[in-house]
Amino acid sequence: MAITLVNPSGLPRIDAYHQVSIATGSTLVFVAGQVSWDADGTTVAPGDLAAQVEQCYLNIATALAGVGASFADVAKLTVYVVDWTPEKMPLLLEGITRAATKLGTTPTPPGTLLGVASLSSPDHLVEVEATAILD
Repeated sequence: MAITLVNPSGLPRIDAYHQVSIATGSTLVFVAGQVSWDADGTTVAPGDLAAQVEQCYLNIATALAGVGASFADVAKLTVYVVDWTPEKMPLLLEGITRAATKLGTTPTPPGTLLGVASLSSPDHLVEVEATAILD
């Protein structure tokens, strides 16, 4: 496997992600930001943050599978949430948990969570992008 996830001593241990990923592979995979579109380009669950997070993670998994990768190969995730407040964290985690259950994995690579004013469509509440490494 090209990715090793680490929580170095001296940094806080966060259950939702690891602090560092060590990449030893030679092929970089950059997945464009995924929103809550289904395969036909229809927005899934307008107004429902948890359901949109779930769809974004499922879309990331589909994109990765298309190039022979999986969440095990992800070195970094970036999550953009419209009008972020800490009160939205339970909905974000619910969506990730639902996607993880469907995918049979728990994606915990290093991640960055950013609050943004808006995304490409007013129906989109969240967007997730990924960087993966393949051998």
